[in-house]
Amino acid sequence: MNTSTALTPLTGTNPARQRRAAPYENWRPPIIGVSLLVPIGADSLVVADLLGGIMIPTGSVHDSQTPEQAALNVLQGPEDGLPLLRRVALAWVQMRRRKVITHVLATAPMTRGEAERLAYHDPRAAVRVLPTMRIVDELPEPGRLRFLVGLQSLATGETAHIEGDVVRPCSPPDLFDFPRTSQPRARK
Repeated sequence: MNTSTALTPLTGTNPARQRRAAPYENWRPPIIGVSLLVPIGADSLVVADLLGGIMIPTGSVHDSQTPEQAALNVLQGPEDGLPLLRRVALAWVQMRRRKVITHVLATAPMTRGEAERLAYHDPRAAVRVLPTMRIVDELPEPGRLRFLVGLQSLATGETAHIEGDVVRPCSPPDLFDFPRTSQPRARK
């Protein structure tokens, strides 16, 4: 038996064996989330402590919800709801099959007493107030950029746009152009 034919790969002979090359962009609807910056005084912020790891309080934005409505479900506590101030950053990254979009919203400054009454939507996590510099040191890399750019935007009054790991002057016009696949069906 000739071993040279057994070891040569089949290339171009069978179209079924050829890999299909298609762009990965937006095969599925995007994942949309919301993160909250809750300042406590001038040098501290609210974080969620989940099993020893800290993170910015975050939740998901469901169909037919605005980011502001979704933010009210991330932290519960005040009877009249969170004092949402404005959007400070909009981050997006193209993953293999879908876009991940994160709205970073900031609240009006709260007191430590008000922060102690907050509860995170995940019961495993505890709400803590930490100094800003400690949060910068302990946040994982993907969240750290959104956190720092969000703080800068909060100070300057502008909305920042982050694509991947790059801060952009504005968001692309087609960022929210995607088909909604989970449309409710009408019953007859």
